[in-house]
Amino acid sequence: MPRMRAVQVTQKGGPLELVERDMPDPGPGEVRVKVQACGVCHSDSIAVDGVLPSVPFPIVPGHEIAGVVDAIGAGVVGWTEGTRVGIGWFGGHCGRCDPCRRGYLIDCRNLRIPGVTYNGGYADAVVAPADALARMPDDLAPAEAAPLLCAGVTTYNALRESGARPGDVVAVLGIGGLGHLGVQFARKMGFRTVAIARGRDKEDLARQLGAHIYLDSQAQDVAAELTKLGGAKTILATVTSGKAMSAVIPGLAVRGRLVVVGVGMDPIEVAPFDLIGASRTIVGHASGASIDSEDALAFSALTGVRPMIETMPLERAAEAYDKMMRNEARFRMVLTMGS
Repeated sequence: MPRMRAVQVTQKGGPLELVERDMPDPGPGEVRVKVQACGVCHSDSIAVDGVLPSVPFPIVPGHEIAGVVDAIGAGVVGWTEGTRVGIGWFGGHCGRCDPCRRGYLIDCRNLRIPGVTYNGGYADAVVAPADALARMPDDLAPAEAAPLLCAGVTTYNALRESGARPGDVVAVLGIGGLGHLGVQFARKMGFRTVAIARGRDKEDLARQLGAHIYLDSQAQDVAAELTKLGGAKTILATVTSGKAMSAVIPGLAVRGRLVVVGVGMDPIEVAPFDLIGASRTIVGHASGASIDSEDALAFSALTGVRPMIETMPLERAAEAYDKMMRNEARFRMVLTMGS
């Protein structure tokens, strides 16, 4: 049986280990993808640390997968070997729960997640349900496409579903792994783009990414500055600080929306009048289904949106993961398979 390389975690909190495994064969309704690149995302810690009880150890992490269809299981239609594809956080839906039946596939109560509920992309190949696949444009390099399948689709989809229209003021809170893509998407979508971060050190970068206006949350009253602009139709919160999110809510326009995509543990606090007085809303946003990932890839290829990445070979996955967890990557770590 053919063999492949994989980086796995054998137990909760264990180290990332490079091993050889049998090459998996796709079952009915599944495809095998030859992995060319896989992003290293903070959410990979869900698998490494066994955050969810459903994580099946040993587990191969990785849910930002770019590659080529390598083999097709029985009953799969619409896909052929050699097709360039990506697989993101959305790794398959059950089709029977209430959200699925209503078309809310990303909210599936039995959502399958590569690298979390089944083996992911820190490997030469991955087997996934066919409904998890997104077509990858020919002019998008695998290493650049990989982060777009999580951070990219999350920010892209959140902005396009936010209700903001071209010309509206849209603010991106935080210029990190999510935010540096959010600023690019906001500018390319035609919004009057405001970047918000702590200090002035990210101002030049934010403007290079497309921000029209930069606000320093340490030195300025961000809510007051947004109000001077007429209020933000949308604030995309990519930070993990509930306190930082709370502070910007009064800067929303009438019927403005705070869209939360940064995952943190501290609460968001808001005065009821700040919501009721201007009919504002606070909403959470999950990434998107495979078709949303496909749209994000296509839009990025069309408009030139690209993640800022640092690549390492698969053999250095543990080093890449540690660098990401220490917040030393600027902005996305990507593993390359070298074949």
